[in-house]
Amino acid sequence: MVSFFEERPKNMAAGQNVISDAKSVLNMSITVTVSAQKPPAPPGYISISRKKLLQNLEINAGARVNAWVDSMRASSPTHIKSTPSLSDDHGSWNLHHPSALEMFEQIIDASKGKQIVMFLDYDGTLSPIVEDPDRAFMSKKMRKTVRKLAKCFPTAIVSGRCRDKVYKFVKLAELYYAGSHGMDIKGPERRSKSNKDSESVLFQPASEFLPMIDEVYKKLAETTKSTPGAKVENNKFCLSVHFRCVDEKKLSELAQQVMSVLKEYPKLRLTQGRKVLEIRPTIKWDKGKALEFLLESLGFANCTDVFPVYIGDDRTDEDAFKILRDRGQGFGILVSKFPKDTSASYSLQEPDEVMDFLRRLVEWKQLSVRAQSRM
Repeated sequence: MVSFFEERPKNMAAGQNVISDAKSVLNMSITVTVSAQKPPAPPGYISISRKKLLQNLEINAGARVNAWVDSMRASSPTHIKSTPSLSDDHGSWNLHHPSALEMFEQIIDASKGKQIVMFLDYDGTLSPIVEDPDRAFMSKKMRKTVRKLAKCFPTAIVSGRCRDKVYKFVKLAELYYAGSHGMDIKGPERRSKSNKDSESVLFQPASEFLPMIDEVYKKLAETTKSTPGAKVENNKFCLSVHFRCVDEKKLSELAQQVMSVLKEYPKLRLTQGRKVLEIRPTIKWDKGKALEFLLESLGFANCTDVFPVYIGDDRTDEDAFKILRDRGQGFGILVSKFPKDTSASYSLQEPDEVMDFLRRLVEWKQLSVRAQSRM
């Protein structure tokens, strides 16, 4: 049974208070509240006319919108396809991020004598990227493969999606789920000795933001409904504005709509993923922090014999890749058909290759167990 530690994780930002129940380690619910302190007032101020102030605000806002639109356009792999030197870039990139399938034996050699722990993104990793995010179903073959994987290694799904929604897609109770970019973590349910009550672990560092997130969701849904193809998704502790189906000519309009809502909420920040804008609380928590928290909860906080493997396709997965690189333990695998700046060590091109890699891991583990049982 895995227990979640009641002390504050090392990487948690100062000013966060951890409230935990020390009486029960088995059924622990941790809530982190971020105390937003107002910055001290400046010693003086500069006099500026209201007209000039408004002009400056309009110029800065316009520059920010243009920057976001450029980034939104660049997020599509179709822009990379048109690059003349793609083959040269791809060859050079593959030298630094070789295929995890081709390097499988070397990966296994590096993991020998260590406990492998698996971390998997969902969209674009276990399921294909689709136009309708509500139809991002994983195949039965992938589900069967992940189920076998979890029998061999501790396995967690780390996604930007709402945890409950990811669970409905995956449908495997034996996994750990970290939804909302790691801001909503839940472990496998365990039965108590009486077999009556289910026991699980829970970690939600952004609980105080729930009312704000719900409020912004309603405003964004109303504001963006005039943009064809835009879809706002409530992921409980964060929001996603999908623009995969939005005409490129409408991206500027959509960016302006989103920023017009967010300017009233300084405690929320805007980031970007694959054809999606992400709105999250301004707390120092991401998929990398979620990875560290889960490793600590599994008892591997200061262990040298742990080998974490994180597989993901999105910009938000880079936080986890960087953590593994900084720790010098395990490695990250980027799922992408095109060269990208990444801290991952290896690459796979698509979910089918991810499934092949996971299958090989399972087969290797099963053979190792059989070999040991004969000794």
